[in-house]
Parts: sequence; C-alpha cells; structure tokens
Amino acid sequence: MSVAKVTEISASSTKSFDDAVNVGITRAAKTLKGIKGAWIKEQSVVVTENAITEYRVSMKVTFVLE
Repeated sequence: MSVAKVTEISASSTKSFDDAVNVGITRAAKTLKGIKGAWIKEQSVVVTENAITEYRVSMKVTFVLE
C-alpha cells in the first residue's frame, strides 16, 4: 500500500505555460522523490507594455512517500 502527499508550488517562465509547468516539475524533482502527477490549479500572465512577459502556474504536485 502506498501513501501519497500533495504539495502546492508556483513556477514561471518567459516562454509559455507548458515551460512554466516543466520548470516547476523539474525543480520539485530535485527535492521530492516519487512524483506521480500534477494538477494545474491556476494560470496567469504578466503583461508589460501590452505584451505578455511572463507565464505563471500554480500547481499541486502529488508524490509517494517512501
């Protein structure tokens, strides 16, 4: 039987929402072992001078406890 935990993280990218998710998961994997999935809770952008300059995501990451 496995026991899982969920933690909420935020990540950003200047490229895209997909890249922001990848940045977040890659960083989380440095300290969390056994990541099994992520739920994207919220997406937002930063707009500067009528252009998107940053993509941000808030996500819940699920990982199995050892």
